[in-house]
Amino acid sequence: MTLRIIAMVTALLIAIEYIELKYKDGISRLLLGRPLRQCVIASLLGAIPGCLDAFLVVSLYIHGMVGFGALTAVMLSTAGDEAFIMLTMAPKAALAIFAINTVLGIIGGYLSNKIFERLRIDTSQICEITTHDEFSNAHFLKEHVYRHILRGHVPKLFFWIFIPLAAINLTMKYFDLTSLLSGFPLLLMIIIAALVGIIPESGPHMIFLILYTKGIVPFSVLLVSTLSQDGHGLLPLLSHSWKDTVYVQIFTTIFSLFIGILMILTT
Repeated sequence: MTLRIIAMVTALLIAIEYIELKYKDGISRLLLGRPLRQCVIASLLGAIPGCLDAFLVVSLYIHGMVGFGALTAVMLSTAGDEAFIMLTMAPKAALAIFAINTVLGIIGGYLSNKIFERLRIDTSQICEITTHDEFSNAHFLKEHVYRHILRGHVPKLFFWIFIPLAAINLTMKYFDLTSLLSGFPLLLMIIIAALVGIIPESGPHMIFLILYTKGIVPFSVLLVSTLSQDGHGLLPLLSHSWKDTVYVQIFTTIFSLFIGILMILTT
């Protein structure tokens, strides 16, 4: 099962990365404009499976081409590389979460812009824009397919799919996880899901996905986990400004908790 999922995810990774790289200049132009427009485009980009969309928006933010709202929007809507796994393991739930998080990304991004303006919080200084090599198939195969996806992502995908699956299946052999976790208040599970999202890696989110597919945690927990986690899209920002990274993490965590609590109160 693990190998089948990895094969499907790898194929999707390559296809999406090819499209995003080939048309990245057009995407960059779309992001230029008013804060609300930036939030809408950034959130829509975040809904696309993979990490390149987040990297693109982070790069534009570092270069001063988009604001903090667009940065927050893409982090709220993105599910990182785990989006591909969600599509293979729970396609209906994945599509619903992508749609919901896109809307929430726009709202959260625009709200963060307003809050930062009202509180007069300063963000980091911009970097000089550097030039990049033109897109070519040979470069894509060598740098992106081989080095980035096959060497960088596939080993991590194997680790984050095989280990949680094996651990949960083994645990379920000896313990009734459904009964055990059903004793946890829903609010506590929501809080845990939001806090785990602080980890700058989308792999831990797999635990909630597997628990959801086995009927152990509800949809709201999976949604909050996806909304809170930023994958490793924030890592380039961390190398530029730890302060801005902390700002994004604080906002996305609090916003995710708010959405989770709202779901509890309305269901």
